Amino acid sequence: MEEELKCPVCGSLFREPIILPCSHNVCLPCARTIAVQTPESEQHLPPLLHSRGPAPPAAGPGAGPGAAAGSAACLDSESAAGGGGGGDHADKLSLHSETDSGYGSYTPSLKSPNGVRVLPLVPAPPGAAAAPRGAGPASSSLTCPQCHRSASLDQRGLRGFQRNRLLEAIVQRYQQGRAAAAAAAKCQLCDRSPPEPAAVLCEQCEVLYCAACQLRCHPARGPFAKHRLTPPPAHPGAPGGGGDGGGGKGAGGGRKLPTCAEHDLENYSMYCVSCRSPVCYQCLEEGKHNKHDVKALGAMWKQHKAQLSQALNGVSDKAKEAKEFLVQLKNLLQQIQENGLDYEACLVAQCDALVDALTRQKAKLLTKVTKEREHKLKVVWDQINHCTLKLRQSTGLMEYCLEVIKENDPSGFLQISDALIKRVQVSQEQWVKGALEPKVSAEFDLTLDSEPLLQSIHQLDFIQMKCRVPVSVPPVPLLQLEKCCTRNNSVTLAWRMPPLSHNPVEGYILELDDGDGGQFREVYVGKETLCTIDGLHFNSTYNARVKAFNSSGVGPYSKTVILQTSDVAWFTFDPSSAHRDIVLSNDNQTATCNSYDDRVVLGTAAFSKGVHYWELHVDRYDNHPDPAFGIARINVVKDMMLGKDDKAWAMYVDNNRSWFMHCNSHTNRTEGGVSKGATVGVLLDLNKHNLTFYINGQQQGPPAFENIEGVFMPALSLNRNVQVTLHTGLEVPQSVKQPKLPNN
Repeated sequence: MEEELKCPVCGSLFREPIILPCSHNVCLPCARTIAVQTPESEQHLPPLLHSRGPAPPAAGPGAGPGAAAGSAACLDSESAAGGGGGGDHADKLSLHSETDSGYGSYTPSLKSPNGVRVLPLVPAPPGAAAAPRGAGPASSSLTCPQCHRSASLDQRGLRGFQRNRLLEAIVQRYQQGRAAAAAAAKCQLCDRSPPEPAAVLCEQCEVLYCAACQLRCHPARGPFAKHRLTPPPAHPGAPGGGGDGGGGKGAGGGRKLPTCAEHDLENYSMYCVSCRSPVCYQCLEEGKHNKHDVKALGAMWKQHKAQLSQALNGVSDKAKEAKEFLVQLKNLLQQIQENGLDYEACLVAQCDALVDALTRQKAKLLTKVTKEREHKLKVVWDQINHCTLKLRQSTGLMEYCLEVIKENDPSGFLQISDALIKRVQVSQEQWVKGALEPKVSAEFDLTLDSEPLLQSIHQLDFIQMKCRVPVSVPPVPLLQLEKCCTRNNSVTLAWRMPPLSHNPVEGYILELDDGDGGQFREVYVGKETLCTIDGLHFNSTYNARVKAFNSSGVGPYSKTVILQTSDVAWFTFDPSSAHRDIVLSNDNQTATCNSYDDRVVLGTAAFSKGVHYWELHVDRYDNHPDPAFGIARINVVKDMMLGKDDKAWAMYVDNNRSWFMHCNSHTNRTEGGVSKGATVGVLLDLNKHNLTFYINGQQQGPPAFENIEGVFMPALSLNRNVQVTLHTGLEVPQSVKQPKLPNN
């Protein structure tokens, strides 16, 4: 668990940890160390122009993060001595990120003890202390040293970030437990009274030694040379040592109730679901969270606690499987050793039978067996080390999460619960299928052919024993019609071999036509007897057939099955390809955003022919933003408004008017906008190769785009001021189906 309690900048246990908007933690002193203040007048200059003037003294070859910390300390002291806000000035320092400048130029970096890249301080320009009266205020931002996401600071500076009280309490308990454990561990071989404190633990002997006894009784030579000595472990009552580690005081047991970061006199009483943070009554009254979805603090605390506990159960099960897998790997080591020795003995017996002529060749063959054994041992050891590392990381995360669950501070828990739940789910997903299976077997697939004549002795080598009996081609597979089905634009087919079939099958070949009576093509080759094909055309009829193959050849085709895809498309927003700021709910049918910038989300369906219609209902519309609706390629840029690149065709609209946009070209301004409760319809007619938009059932302007061809996906871009719900599976309205009269 100790890895969870270390700051990513200084590598030490957290001191006054604060929570960044990206849910990562950093020490408050470290945040000041990596922070930089940038005057507004220099915001739009390249970073290389910011540092003109006398350069700061270069750090020596041995300088590390401490050098940066020292320079930061000097900067703080100079700022305090020169007026300018004293300690507040240090809090308002910020990290000037590359994304803020708009130039994307390279910025030198430092590395913390944990290997995390940290942007260094930018030297202040000459005369910064005596800036002219007309100079603009400084802009402030801070970049997370782990994920490098920038966050803007308000006038409160670093004090605007919330303190992670739960993490601070766990670190304090951990330090106390570790100190008590170090004092309690005693040497087990001392003849002194009382025994000396233990300095090391031998993992193989399972004995604690002081420094003197370790030199006398356990020297690092001979049979002890390969033993591993580690620091003495924590006692059972310490954090991570098997005990409960002592419980912190509850909210009503002496600990001061947490107050709102915005309003010092108000306690947290509600939880804002939209912002994912605890809020007080005054936050709701002032209007910042007035229209947000808020819930009771206690109810959300219990809900998130239950989610974290449920996710921990899955990781715990995987950890148990990993422990059993480690036992299996260690047994595999022994089997490989034994089998290797058996093969060596067999090889020696065969070589001795060939007397003098085989003497020189025997050494070469022994070397091959030894290399094979070493290769297998290396593979297994590498797998053991990799699995042990994953298990240690999962165990540390579990212990940390259990400590968090023990806390009785609802607001503090909810500050970090979302990030913890995601981390636990990611930890569970790392134990993928095949991760707990040995990469090598204990058997040596080698044999020695001693039959050749004496003259061929120098060509003697290992051969692999693979005796095969001639077989016939497989019979015709039987399609299981009761398991074959279609859903949306996907088809699923199942088949099996006929009973009493003795010919082996190495795999199957599934073929499908183009949905228009064209030629068959291979869509699957493998050993499975169930296959789902996605991305087909809607309202189309496909023919499918399957055949089996083995070493003797390919068998005959099965009967042909006819499959009809859906007439209209049913789809949702796609969470896997959406921008990370997009927030999906309502079974991925409702979308909003965490950012004030426009972010793109695509639908799960892809269209290449036919007529398709879907609608988007505007659930929330604040501050007159410009959401964009339309279609896009799969590789559309997702961090800007839809239609600004050449991979999207869209209509963006505000509360009064709309425009069509493609390749950042705006056309056909049309009066009439959207508001809360409005419905935007999108008609994609790939038979006529055009795209048309509707607002509240009325066509918005002329057909937006024509002569469009290829594969398109429904697309939407929006920011945090908009929430939209998707409605699919709709028939094309009759008014839309009517053909348009040609213009004279």
